[in-house]
Amino acid sequence: MSDELRGGEAILGLELGDDEYTVKQSLLRNKYRVYDSEGNLVLQTRQKLLKMKEEFPFSDADGDTVFRVKAKNLLDVAGDYALVDERTDETVLVLTKNFTFFHHKWTLKRPDGEVLATVESRSAVLEALRSLVDVLSFLPHKYDIRSSDGRQVGEIAGRFSLRDVYDIRIDDPGALPRTALVAGAVAIDALEGN
Repeated sequence: MSDELRGGEAILGLELGDDEYTVKQSLLRNKYRVYDSEGNLVLQTRQKLLKMKEEFPFSDADGDTVFRVKAKNLLDVAGDYALVDERTDETVLVLTKNFTFFHHKWTLKRPDGEVLATVESRSAVLEALRSLVDVLSFLPHKYDIRSSDGRQVGEIAGRFSLRDVYDIRIDDPGALPRTALVAGAVAIDALEGN
């Protein structure tokens, strides 16, 4: 059995084994399509706007729901979101938004609370400017993905584009589950409203 299956972060019906993914967001900013390095669609989602309790499904290329993101509380400013496997209805990953001013930081955890990784914006100054001055909101976001011991295992890097386009790169995740890292990174961008 692989580390990913032992760790509980496997999502049945979804295997993301590539090192690079491109996420394209629609102009309406609530639809996402995720492509592997060969340009194949691997994930898609449509986030419902103005919901009191955040919940939205992620589907594979065939339109079959493979997991969903669920907020644990109403109107979370900082809180927990669960990635729930659609087939088993089990939580496979918990995304915790750490409350910080002008700085985005998330923790990816196993359901038992063990920290797997953090996803953190690179520039607090740029995030502050982007939050305060609407005209700068077009500047791309950049995040580092680090293992629990602080080792950089990947990044999320936005591109200059009329619609949001960004790349997720996973370097050497070691024993970290690649599928959970990629799924978590896409969910974080949707939750941040980038």
